Amino acid sequence: MGEAKIILDARRGSGLSQRELATRAGTSQATLSAYERGVKSPSLRVTQRILEAAGYQLGLVTHVRFELRTGRGVHRFWVPDRLWRGVLSECFATIVVDDLTRFGAARRWDLRRRPQRRTFYELLLRRGAPDELRDWIDGALLIDLWDDLRIPRVIRERWQPAVDVASNGPVERPWTTGMTIS
Repeated sequence: MGEAKIILDARRGSGLSQRELATRAGTSQATLSAYERGVKSPSLRVTQRILEAAGYQLGLVTHVRFELRTGRGVHRFWVPDRLWRGVLSECFATIVVDDLTRFGAARRWDLRRRPQRRTFYELLLRRGAPDELRDWIDGALLIDLWDDLRIPRVIRERWQPAVDVASNGPVERPWTTGMTIS
């Protein structure tokens, strides 16, 4: 996604006019218009300033690649190359699924409730498509449930490297002021 689309989406999402956002960001309406049309390309610092003026911030999103795998005694299943963080409100949503052929007899899961989240994660690991896995699984919550999940051994073995990497994350974060996480 380019700077033009990011700035345009942020402005529209905030409900601001070009003039209002330009004033808040300390630039002219003509310059903001040029950025949104892709005629001019702002620096990263300027893009960040405009987004913050619109009530947004730049962030990194984990890019996850999925591979379709097979194993004895299981349906085909998807395996990620790494874990990701979900959207907080979706991590604890109530999910209603109409595709009972893939997800069994239960149709509704309240992800705020750990036992229901565990059962739903088990089903997702067995039968979920990549977009469903990304939408409804959170890496940290998966790690919390990992030892309690009742999933086929082949699925556990294939997911284990991503779980291990996420579980053993960085010991030190350079942007913190002298704090060490262990």
